[in-house]
Amino acid sequence: MSIEIKAPTFPESVADGTVATWHKQPGEPVERDELLVDIETDKVVLEVVAPANGTLKEIFKGEDETVLSDEVLAVFVEGDVAAAAPAAEAAPAESAPAASDDDSLVNPAARKLAEEKGVSLSAVKGTGKGGRVTKEDVQNHIKNGTKPAAAPAPAAAPVAAVPAGERVEKRVPMTRLRATIAKRLVEAQQNAAMLTTYNEVNMKPVMELRKTYKEQFEKVHGVKLGFMSFFVKAATEALKRFPAVNASIDGNDMVYHGYQDIGVAVSTERGLVVPVLRDTDSMGLAEIEGTIGDFAKRGRDGKLGMEDMQGGTFTITNGGVFGSLMSTPILNPPQTAIMGMHKIQERPMAVNGKVEILPMMYLALSYDHRMIDGKEAVQFLVTIKDLLEDPARMLLDV
Repeated sequence: MSIEIKAPTFPESVADGTVATWHKQPGEPVERDELLVDIETDKVVLEVVAPANGTLKEIFKGEDETVLSDEVLAVFVEGDVAAAAPAAEAAPAESAPAASDDDSLVNPAARKLAEEKGVSLSAVKGTGKGGRVTKEDVQNHIKNGTKPAAAPAPAAAPVAAVPAGERVEKRVPMTRLRATIAKRLVEAQQNAAMLTTYNEVNMKPVMELRKTYKEQFEKVHGVKLGFMSFFVKAATEALKRFPAVNASIDGNDMVYHGYQDIGVAVSTERGLVVPVLRDTDSMGLAEIEGTIGDFAKRGRDGKLGMEDMQGGTFTITNGGVFGSLMSTPILNPPQTAIMGMHKIQERPMAVNGKVEILPMMYLALSYDHRMIDGKEAVQFLVTIKDLLEDPARMLLDV
């Protein structure tokens, strides 16, 4: 029985997607729920899995092609995988016919790669069903040392002097996620009256508290006690005191949120994503640490869903994990503020008329001056500083 493999249903905020990678090719046996193809959208990478045991019959959308919501990607034939496997192996690779450049038995992704690398398909042996040339065949052909012949230069062209050694350039298109990030960051700077204020916080009290209880905390809760949970709780308390920092702008309306949903920026290979912690006022330190750890793991694996990144009333980004001493974070629209954490650096500080070496961190708050006055922004950051330098205040709500 033939089954149409369709793109996922995209939410209203996502217009279309791009076929990122086909993990299976026509003729290959596939088991139920096995990954067929990745669809990259503006926010996340969605996976399309096999509906049953069987084989892919035909692919309609090759890699890097644009697809719409629920658009047909391929045709799938339901059947027994065990029975299909011997049929696929019936023709050994040695006897597979070589495909010509205009051969119809060429996978779209293989043809695209061959054109990019300058490989003649007539020299590539297909290992797919019926001698079909797959993307892997072209990659193996290149890997085995068969390089495309360089086009002869015009006889009259002068030879340019170049430095010794390779000067390699690689041009790749932006991923959808990276392009969307770039667009939103530029829009944030063009459309908002963005300003940044700075302060610094003595991290010694939090570091001593963490050192004292980290082993017991991990034993009881099963997660490690980090610094981010302290910042999330401090930010939550400060947001309650300064509701404009927790608000957003919608056209000519200012929207004040009666809850605190804090986004935590996570760096992945595909780009920066901001999953959201919901109702942080009701979350404990252990729940915050566990949720952030789960976000980080799923972000690296490309498993974050759109529901994880929608909404958010405030954002925290931590450049300190990469060694940043100070930076200016950019707003995450439609939010009106974002706080940047940085590297903990020991510095000489004046304390009660004496010089002490203390672990200090610079904090940065970028805010939309249309919504937030400078006084509120400074007081918000001072509140964060006071709470972190005396963590008991967060527990006592003072």
